[in-house]
Amino acid sequence: MSFCFNFDVPAQTATPDSVDGNELQNRMKDHAAKSIDDNPKPAEPVKAAKEHLSLSDPQLFLKDAVAETVTIGTLPPLHFLNETVFEKTASEREDREKILSRTVEQRSDLISGVYEGGLKVWECTYDLLELIEKDGETFGGKMVLDLGCGAGLLGLLALKRGAKHVHFQDYNSTVIEQLTVPNVMLNCQEDDDVDSDDDKEGRGKGHGKMKTKEKQEAKDGNPPPKKRAVDQAQQPLLAKCRFFSGDWSTFLALVKKEDPPPKYDIILTSETIYNTAYYPALHETLHNLLAPGGLVYLATKSHYFGVGGGLHLFETFVEQRGIFSLDHRWDGEEGLQRHVVVLRFKMTRDI
Repeated sequence: MSFCFNFDVPAQTATPDSVDGNELQNRMKDHAAKSIDDNPKPAEPVKAAKEHLSLSDPQLFLKDAVAETVTIGTLPPLHFLNETVFEKTASEREDREKILSRTVEQRSDLISGVYEGGLKVWECTYDLLELIEKDGETFGGKMVLDLGCGAGLLGLLALKRGAKHVHFQDYNSTVIEQLTVPNVMLNCQEDDDVDSDDDKEGRGKGHGKMKTKEKQEAKDGNPPPKKRAVDQAQQPLLAKCRFFSGDWSTFLALVKKEDPPPKYDIILTSETIYNTAYYPALHETLHNLLAPGGLVYLATKSHYFGVGGGLHLFETFVEQRGIFSLDHRWDGEEGLQRHVVVLRFKMTRDI
Protein backbone atom coordinates (compact mmCIF):
# COMPACT_ATOMS: atom_id res chain seq x y z
CA MET A 1 0.00 0.00 0.00
CA SER A 2 1.19 3.51 -0.71
CA PHE A 3 0.97 5.50 2.53
CA CYS A 4 1.01 9.25 2.76
CA PHE A 5 1.68 11.30 5.86
CA ASN A 6 0.13 14.69 6.60
CA PHE A 7 1.51 16.21 9.78
CA ASP A 8 2.15 19.94 9.81
CA VAL A 9 3.70 21.76 12.75
CA PRO A 10 1.91 25.10 13.21
CA ALA A 11 3.76 28.02 11.69
CA GLN A 12 5.85 29.93 14.21
CA THR A 13 5.33 33.69 14.47
CA ALA A 14 8.77 34.18 16.01
CA THR A 15 11.99 33.92 14.09
CA PRO A 16 14.12 30.78 14.69
CA ASP A 17 16.69 32.85 16.64
CA SER A 18 14.07 34.10 19.08
CA VAL A 19 12.61 30.71 19.94
CA ASP A 20 14.24 28.60 22.62
CA GLY A 21 15.04 25.09 21.41
CA ASN A 22 13.23 23.42 24.30
CA GLU A 23 10.19 25.66 23.78
CA LEU A 24 10.01 24.72 20.10
CA GLN A 25 10.34 21.05 20.94
CA ASN A 26 7.54 21.35 23.52
CA ARG A 27 5.30 23.08 20.97
CA MET A 28 5.87 20.25 18.54
CA LYS A 29 5.07 17.66 21.21
CA ASP A 30 1.90 19.50 22.23
CA HIS A 31 0.80 19.60 18.60
CA ALA A 32 1.58 15.92 18.20
CA ALA A 33 -0.50 15.07 21.25
CA LYS A 34 -3.39 17.21 19.98
CA SER A 35 -3.20 15.43 16.62
CA ILE A 36 -3.58 12.11 18.40
CA ASP A 37 -6.48 13.28 20.55
CA ASP A 38 -8.29 14.82 17.57
CA ASN A 39 -7.85 11.81 15.30
CA PRO A 40 -11.32 10.26 14.91
CA LYS A 41 -11.93 6.62 15.58
CA PRO A 42 -12.69 4.35 12.60
CA ALA A 43 -16.26 4.70 11.38
CA GLU A 44 -17.00 1.00 11.65
CA PRO A 45 -17.41 -0.63 15.09
CA VAL A 46 -14.39 -2.43 16.50
CA LYS A 47 -14.33 -6.19 16.33
CA ALA A 48 -15.10 -8.03 19.56
CA ALA A 49 -12.28 -10.27 20.71
CA LYS A 50 -12.53 -14.03 20.73
CA GLU A 51 -10.21 -16.96 21.14
CA HIS A 52 -9.81 -19.40 18.28
CA LEU A 53 -9.64 -22.77 19.96
CA SER A 54 -9.17 -25.05 16.98
CA LEU A 55 -9.77 -25.51 13.28
CA SER A 56 -12.59 -27.77 12.18
CA ASP A 57 -10.38 -29.38 9.55
CA PRO A 58 -6.78 -28.22 10.07
CA GLN A 59 -5.32 -30.33 7.27
CA LEU A 60 -7.62 -28.66 4.75
CA PHE A 61 -5.73 -25.39 5.12
CA LEU A 62 -2.39 -26.98 4.22
CA LYS A 63 -3.59 -29.48 1.64
CA ASP A 64 -2.64 -27.23 -1.28
CA ALA A 65 -0.43 -24.80 0.62
CA VAL A 66 2.43 -23.07 -1.16
CA ALA A 67 5.02 -21.66 1.21
CA GLU A 68 7.85 -19.16 1.30
CA THR A 69 10.74 -19.43 3.74
CA VAL A 70 12.54 -16.71 5.68
CA THR A 71 16.17 -17.50 6.54
CA ILE A 72 18.11 -14.88 8.48
CA GLY A 73 21.57 -15.62 9.86
CA THR A 74 21.48 -18.30 12.53
CA LEU A 75 17.73 -18.09 13.07
CA PRO A 76 15.68 -21.21 12.38
CA PRO A 77 13.87 -21.07 9.02
CA LEU A 78 10.34 -19.69 9.19
CA HIS A 79 7.73 -20.86 6.69
CA PHE A 80 4.61 -18.93 5.72
CA LEU A 81 1.91 -19.19 3.08
CA ASN A 82 2.73 -17.55 -0.23
CA GLU A 83 1.04 -14.15 -0.34
CA THR A 84 0.36 -14.16 -4.09
CA VAL A 85 -1.22 -17.61 -4.05
CA PHE A 86 -3.27 -16.59 -1.02
CA GLU A 87 -4.67 -13.57 -2.86
CA LYS A 88 -5.42 -15.52 -6.04
CA THR A 89 -7.41 -18.12 -4.09
CA ALA A 90 -9.30 -15.54 -2.00
CA SER A 91 -12.62 -16.31 -3.68
CA GLU A 92 -12.31 -19.97 -2.66
CA ARG A 93 -11.68 -19.25 1.02
CA GLU A 94 -14.14 -18.92 3.88
CA ASP A 95 -14.26 -15.26 4.84
CA ARG A 96 -17.08 -14.27 7.17
CA GLU A 97 -15.59 -10.79 7.57
CA LYS A 98 -15.50 -10.24 3.77
CA ILE A 99 -12.07 -8.66 4.06
CA LEU A 100 -10.60 -10.66 1.18
CA SER A 101 -13.18 -9.43 -1.31
CA ARG A 102 -13.17 -5.87 0.05
CA THR A 103 -9.40 -5.48 -0.20
CA VAL A 104 -9.57 -6.64 -3.82
CA GLU A 105 -12.47 -4.33 -4.64
CA GLN A 106 -10.91 -1.29 -2.98
CA ARG A 107 -7.36 -2.19 -4.03
CA SER A 108 -6.19 -1.39 -0.55
CA ASP A 109 -3.93 -3.14 1.94
CA LEU A 110 -5.63 -1.32 4.80
CA ILE A 111 -9.27 -0.50 5.52
CA SER A 112 -9.41 1.18 8.92
CA GLY A 113 -11.68 -0.62 11.35
CA VAL A 114 -12.35 -3.37 8.82
CA TYR A 115 -9.04 -4.86 7.77
CA GLU A 116 -5.74 -3.90 9.39
CA GLY A 117 -3.22 -5.35 6.93
CA GLY A 118 -2.65 -8.75 8.51
CA LEU A 119 -2.53 -10.73 5.26
CA LYS A 120 0.83 -9.25 4.27
CA VAL A 121 4.26 -9.51 5.85
CA TRP A 122 5.41 -5.90 6.23
CA GLU A 123 9.07 -5.01 5.90
CA CYS A 124 9.68 -3.88 9.48
CA THR A 125 9.02 -7.45 10.59
CA TYR A 126 12.28 -8.46 8.93
CA ASP A 127 14.09 -5.62 10.70
CA LEU A 128 12.95 -7.00 14.04
CA LEU A 129 13.91 -10.55 13.11
CA GLU A 130 17.39 -9.35 12.21
CA LEU A 131 17.74 -7.49 15.51
CA ILE A 132 16.65 -10.56 17.46
CA GLU A 133 19.26 -12.60 15.59
CA LYS A 134 21.92 -10.01 16.39
CA ASP A 135 20.97 -9.83 20.09
CA GLY A 136 20.89 -13.60 20.45
CA GLU A 137 17.51 -13.70 22.20
CA THR A 138 16.48 -17.35 22.62
CA PHE A 139 13.08 -16.87 24.36
CA GLY A 140 13.80 -19.92 26.52
CA GLY A 141 11.01 -20.53 29.04
CA LYS A 142 9.34 -17.15 28.40
CA MET A 143 5.75 -16.09 27.86
CA VAL A 144 5.54 -14.29 24.51
CA LEU A 145 2.78 -12.28 22.82
CA ASP A 146 2.84 -11.57 19.08
CA LEU A 147 0.56 -8.52 19.03
CA GLY A 148 -0.92 -7.64 15.65
CA CYS A 149 0.65 -10.87 14.47
CA GLY A 150 -0.56 -11.20 10.87
CA ALA A 151 1.42 -14.11 9.43
CA GLY A 152 2.90 -14.68 12.88
CA LEU A 153 6.60 -14.78 11.97
CA LEU A 154 7.71 -13.11 15.20
CA GLY A 155 5.73 -15.48 17.39
CA LEU A 156 6.89 -18.42 15.29
CA LEU A 157 10.50 -17.50 15.95
CA ALA A 158 9.83 -17.37 19.69
CA LEU A 159 8.10 -20.75 19.48
CA LYS A 160 11.02 -22.34 17.63
CA ARG A 161 13.54 -20.85 20.05
CA GLY A 162 12.12 -22.29 23.24
CA ALA A 163 9.33 -20.01 24.44
CA LYS A 164 7.16 -21.56 27.14
CA HIS A 165 3.96 -20.18 25.61
CA VAL A 166 3.27 -18.02 22.56
CA HIS A 167 0.00 -16.17 22.07
CA PHE A 168 -0.93 -14.70 18.70
CA GLN A 169 -3.33 -11.77 18.29
CA ASP A 170 -4.62 -10.05 15.16
CA TYR A 171 -7.54 -7.72 14.50
CA ASN A 172 -9.18 -10.01 11.93
CA SER A 173 -10.46 -13.51 12.63
CA THR A 174 -9.98 -14.34 8.95
CA VAL A 175 -6.25 -13.60 9.30
CA ILE A 176 -5.97 -15.85 12.36
CA GLU A 177 -7.93 -18.74 10.83
CA GLN A 178 -6.69 -18.54 7.25
CA LEU A 179 -3.08 -17.46 7.77
CA THR A 180 -1.70 -17.44 11.32
CA VAL A 181 -2.86 -20.87 12.46
CA PRO A 182 -1.90 -22.57 9.16
CA ASN A 183 1.53 -20.93 9.36
CA VAL A 184 2.07 -22.28 12.88
CA MET A 185 1.04 -25.73 11.69
CA LEU A 186 3.34 -25.38 8.70
CA ASN A 187 6.30 -24.69 10.97
CA CYS A 188 5.50 -27.54 13.32
CA GLN A 189 6.05 -30.17 10.68
CA GLU A 190 9.31 -31.94 9.93
CA ASP A 191 10.92 -30.28 6.91
CA ASP A 192 13.64 -32.48 5.52
CA ASP A 193 14.77 -29.78 3.12
CA VAL A 194 15.37 -27.00 5.65
CA ASP A 195 18.96 -27.92 6.49
CA SER A 196 20.06 -28.99 3.03
CA ASP A 197 23.26 -27.47 1.66
CA ASP A 198 21.30 -25.55 -0.95
CA ASP A 199 19.20 -23.83 1.71
CA LYS A 200 22.16 -22.98 3.93
CA GLU A 201 23.87 -21.25 1.04
CA GLY A 202 21.53 -18.25 1.13
CA ARG A 203 21.38 -17.70 4.89
CA GLY A 204 22.54 -14.48 6.45
CA LYS A 205 22.30 -12.46 3.24
CA GLY A 206 19.73 -9.71 3.64
CA HIS A 207 16.22 -10.74 4.53
CA GLY A 208 16.31 -14.04 2.66
CA LYS A 209 12.56 -13.90 2.25
CA MET A 210 12.45 -17.04 0.12
CA LYS A 211 14.75 -19.92 -0.53
CA THR A 212 16.73 -19.30 -3.68
CA LYS A 213 15.09 -22.13 -5.58
CA GLU A 214 11.59 -21.09 -4.53
CA LYS A 215 12.22 -17.46 -5.46
CA GLN A 216 13.36 -18.40 -8.95
CA GLU A 217 10.36 -20.68 -9.47
CA ALA A 218 8.01 -17.88 -8.38
CA LYS A 219 9.77 -15.48 -10.74
CA ASP A 220 9.34 -17.93 -13.61
CA GLY A 221 5.64 -18.21 -12.86
CA ASN A 222 5.87 -21.64 -11.24
CA PRO A 223 4.72 -21.89 -7.61
CA PRO A 224 7.14 -23.23 -4.98
CA PRO A 225 6.69 -26.86 -3.86
CA LYS A 226 3.57 -27.59 -1.86
CA LYS A 227 3.98 -28.42 1.81
CA ARG A 228 2.44 -31.60 3.14
CA ALA A 229 -0.37 -31.43 5.66
CA VAL A 230 0.22 -31.65 9.39
CA ASP A 231 -1.38 -33.93 11.95
CA GLN A 232 -2.24 -31.38 14.62
CA ALA A 233 -2.53 -33.98 17.37
CA GLN A 234 1.11 -35.01 16.86
CA GLN A 235 2.54 -31.49 17.14
CA PRO A 236 3.40 -30.64 20.77
CA LEU A 237 4.46 -27.11 19.81
CA LEU A 238 0.83 -26.31 19.01
CA ALA A 239 -0.06 -26.96 22.66
CA LYS A 240 2.08 -23.94 23.56
CA CYS A 241 0.03 -21.61 21.35
CA ARG A 242 -3.18 -19.65 21.73
CA PHE A 243 -4.85 -17.53 19.08
CA PHE A 244 -6.99 -14.41 19.49
CA SER A 245 -8.70 -11.95 17.17
CA GLY A 246 -10.38 -8.61 17.79
CA ASP A 247 -9.69 -5.02 18.74
CA TRP A 248 -6.96 -4.47 21.35
CA SER A 249 -9.35 -3.05 23.93
CA THR A 250 -11.70 -6.04 23.72
CA PHE A 251 -8.74 -8.46 23.57
CA LEU A 252 -7.41 -6.97 26.80
CA ALA A 253 -10.82 -7.24 28.44
CA LEU A 254 -11.09 -10.87 27.36
CA VAL A 255 -7.75 -12.07 28.72
CA LYS A 256 -8.09 -10.04 31.93
CA LYS A 257 -11.04 -12.27 32.82
CA GLU A 258 -8.63 -15.17 33.26
CA ASP A 259 -7.43 -16.05 36.75
CA PRO A 260 -4.68 -15.06 36.79
CA PRO A 261 -4.55 -12.93 33.62
CA PRO A 262 -1.50 -13.58 31.45
CA LYS A 263 1.65 -11.53 31.88
CA TYR A 264 4.12 -11.63 29.01
CA ASP A 265 7.90 -11.52 29.39
CA ILE A 266 8.23 -10.35 25.80
CA ILE A 267 5.69 -8.62 23.55
CA LEU A 268 6.60 -8.48 19.86
CA THR A 269 4.79 -6.08 17.54
CA SER A 270 5.56 -4.76 14.07
CA GLU A 271 3.99 -1.95 12.02
CA THR A 272 1.16 -1.43 14.50
CA ILE A 273 1.46 2.33 15.24
CA TYR A 274 0.37 3.64 11.83
CA ASN A 275 -2.96 4.97 13.17
CA THR A 276 -2.87 7.39 16.11
CA ALA A 277 -6.48 6.58 16.98
CA TYR A 278 -5.28 3.17 18.18
CA TYR A 279 -2.55 4.47 20.51
CA PRO A 280 -4.64 4.57 23.73
CA ALA A 281 -5.83 0.96 23.32
CA LEU A 282 -2.34 -0.23 22.38
CA HIS A 283 -0.70 1.54 25.31
CA GLU A 284 -3.30 0.21 27.74
CA THR A 285 -2.79 -3.33 26.44
CA LEU A 286 0.98 -3.12 26.83
CA HIS A 287 0.61 -1.58 30.30
CA ASN A 288 -1.67 -4.34 31.55
CA LEU A 289 -0.10 -7.39 29.91
CA LEU A 290 3.66 -6.79 30.12
CA ALA A 291 5.27 -8.58 33.04
CA PRO A 292 7.46 -6.61 35.47
CA GLY A 293 10.91 -6.59 33.94
CA GLY A 294 9.44 -7.52 30.54
CA LEU A 295 10.28 -6.00 27.17
CA VAL A 296 8.19 -4.74 24.26
CA TYR A 297 9.95 -4.95 20.90
CA LEU A 298 8.33 -2.56 18.42
CA ALA A 299 9.36 -2.30 14.75
CA THR A 300 8.00 0.66 12.84
CA LYS A 301 8.50 3.37 10.25
CA SER A 302 9.10 7.02 11.11
CA HIS A 303 5.97 8.08 9.22
CA TYR A 304 3.00 6.34 7.62
CA PHE A 305 1.94 8.51 4.73
CA GLY A 306 -1.82 8.81 4.36
CA VAL A 307 -2.60 7.17 7.71
CA GLY A 308 -1.21 9.69 10.16
CA GLY A 309 0.90 7.76 12.65
CA GLY A 310 4.56 6.95 13.09
CA LEU A 311 7.33 6.63 15.62
CA HIS A 312 7.68 10.34 16.48
CA LEU A 313 4.02 10.67 17.39
CA PHE A 314 4.07 7.40 19.35
CA GLU A 315 7.19 8.45 21.27
CA THR A 316 5.39 11.64 22.31
CA PHE A 317 2.34 9.66 23.37
CA VAL A 318 4.43 7.22 25.45
CA GLU A 319 6.43 10.01 27.06
CA GLN A 320 3.31 11.88 28.14
CA ARG A 321 1.79 8.76 29.72
CA GLY A 322 4.94 8.28 31.85
CA ILE A 323 4.59 4.49 32.14
CA PHE A 324 7.33 3.25 29.81
CA SER A 325 10.80 4.26 28.84
CA LEU A 326 11.55 3.92 25.12
CA ASP A 327 14.98 3.09 23.76
CA HIS A 328 16.08 3.02 20.14
CA ARG A 329 17.74 -0.30 19.33
CA TRP A 330 18.11 0.10 15.57
CA ASP A 331 17.57 3.04 13.22
CA GLY A 332 17.66 2.61 9.46
CA GLU A 333 19.00 5.47 7.40
CA GLU A 334 17.99 4.50 3.87
CA GLY A 335 14.73 5.55 2.19
CA LEU A 336 11.72 5.91 4.48
CA GLN A 337 13.38 5.53 7.85
CA ARG A 338 12.59 2.40 9.82
CA HIS A 339 13.27 1.71 13.47
CA VAL A 340 13.22 -0.93 16.17
CA VAL A 341 12.61 0.34 19.68
CA VAL A 342 12.22 -1.33 23.06
CA LEU A 343 9.73 -0.31 25.73
CA ARG A 344 10.06 -1.26 29.38
CA PHE A 345 8.48 -0.08 32.60
CA LYS A 346 10.18 2.91 34.16
CA MET A 347 12.21 1.83 37.16
CA THR A 348 10.79 4.62 39.32
CA ARG A 349 7.29 3.16 39.14
CA ASP A 350 5.97 0.46 41.44
CA ILE A 351 4.40 -1.86 38.81
